Amino acid sequence: MNDPNMRRALLFHLGVVLLLFVLQFVLPAYHHTNFARIMVLACYAIGYNILVGYTGLMSLGHAMFFAAGLYGAGLTIHYFGLPAPVGFMLGILAGTGLAIAVGLVALRTSGVSFMIVTMMIAQACYLATLYFGSVTRGDEGIVLRPEARRGIFFSLPFDLSNPAIRFNLALILFAVCIFGALALVRSEFGRVLVAVRENEERTRLLGYDTNRYKLLALAASGAMAGAAGAMYVLLFSYFGSTFASIEYSILPLLWVLLGGAGTVVGPFVGTLLMFYIAEFSSEYTSAYKLVVGVVLVLLVLFFPKGIAGSLRERYAPWLP
Repeated sequence: MNDPNMRRALLFHLGVVLLLFVLQFVLPAYHHTNFARIMVLACYAIGYNILVGYTGLMSLGHAMFFAAGLYGAGLTIHYFGLPAPVGFMLGILAGTGLAIAVGLVALRTSGVSFMIVTMMIAQACYLATLYFGSVTRGDEGIVLRPEARRGIFFSLPFDLSNPAIRFNLALILFAVCIFGALALVRSEFGRVLVAVRENEERTRLLGYDTNRYKLLALAASGAMAGAAGAMYVLLFSYFGSTFASIEYSILPLLWVLLGGAGTVVGPFVGTLLMFYIAEFSSEYTSAYKLVVGVVLVLLVLFFPKGIAGSLRERYAPWLP
């Protein structure tokens, strides 16, 4: 903590979390739910950013890790009646385990080949959710029973349909992910990931096992995606094959690029902006995706490194 830049970065991200905490007392009910959803999806984007923004591995199949968290938590709670906290942990394990398994195969490739391999594996996972429709119910999906979202945890009763509990659980997960990412990128491990991104061959010549570091980065990314997926199904009760589709692999890429790849707060900024651009434009036109596309193009033209990335370049070089 003797580093003034680290103190400034820590205070900035703490301020973001505190601002979100205060917002729950002033937001109307509709936006209260929206922000809970945004924070959970931002956790997914933060995990994706570790892989793309800091390690330089462009994945087009990240939806499979998010879906692993969804199904790991949702199916076990729905069919086996496990408590919500246990289902949440199983969702994280599912996302992490799948990420390691995919990494052992996909990391034999690099560049465009890595993108194609991850996309193909993710598409196979998506088709599997449709093929085993008798269990997953495919695109129709499954809605958790109300009683599955209620229970007692460490002698404290909880009801995940309660707006206050839902918002604060989303905020807790967001805080863990954002400060976990901050600690990771400021650590020696994070600096090695950046070195891999900039010049993997030189990093290897310095004596680092780059494949091991990339696998660990993929595991950390999968764990955050799995945690986001598990939390999503617990807070909003629905899960289906749509969340395993290619769309949910492209969305975190857009969120990260818009907010600023290689910045800790960038994924949240991108998720927040894209969510509300689509939300507000859909009120005026059915072609809201066209509006979103035009706005994204303009933002990329004026903020080529993403919003947080461009602000860091121009005004805040201390921003991690």
